Amino acid sequence: MSAPGFSLARRLRAGETVYTAWCALPAPLVAEYVAREGFTCVVLDQQHGMYEIASTVAAIGPVRHAGASPVVRVPLNDFASASRVLDVGAEAVIAPMINNVELARRFVGVMKYPPVGERSWGPARAAALAGIADLKDYTRDANDMTLALAMIETREALDNLSAIAGMEGIDGLFVGPFDLSIALSNGAVLDPYSKDVDAALDVILAAAAKHKKIPGIYCANAEAGLAAAKCGFKFIAVGGDVAYLRAGAAAQLKALNIESKSATGKSTLPPI
Repeated sequence: MSAPGFSLARRLRAGETVYTAWCALPAPLVAEYVAREGFTCVVLDQQHGMYEIASTVAAIGPVRHAGASPVVRVPLNDFASASRVLDVGAEAVIAPMINNVELARRFVGVMKYPPVGERSWGPARAAALAGIADLKDYTRDANDMTLALAMIETREALDNLSAIAGMEGIDGLFVGPFDLSIALSNGAVLDPYSKDVDAALDVILAAAAKHKKIPGIYCANAEAGLAAAKCGFKFIAVGGDVAYLRAGAAAQLKALNIESKSATGKSTLPPI
């Protein structure tokens, strides 16, 4: 893998712990400013966030120019979007609810060129953003320099974990701890720090180590992110743009001796 414009896969495969921002607001300027603060990469969320293909394309360039690696979480079962965001410059794709071998195979199929998958060819924008002049060079290295991250967030995924982790072309396992807590409690509990989730994390980390895959996880805040790193996770999402915005506003209000709405319970948004 020699392409200088793609760094995320190289850093993670070297064993580096990478913290990524998470952006749900479909505002490329927000993603750019978050990147400029120093995050290694920025995830643009098309599943539960409000990013669509136009805003994703508009954000990937500024994120890269700000010095960060652009990553996209695609919508549920939208494998066509996975291939498309690679073509416009994403360095990694997170696919939700990869619950079994067939879904993992479909994900690999759109993420990797032959002989690993069946990705359709059209990476002109990705190559241009990365400073790769010859598209043959991009094509030669693409399977190694882009990452397919399969989300593990259901009982079914845990039951099929070894087969998913062992599949060629799946580069990493990315844990959705909130959904996982719902699944493991049969819908009774939303608690990403529950004992059941902790036990599942140990199993996922072991599977990632056995099959030499990158372990990743979403964390609500920096404290949880540091704890995840100590456990062995390497690709760690921390918070999100809405939380960053609200935290900054709350800090200013506190300095002005004005109580924020989140503190009084009047806010219509979830807590940070």
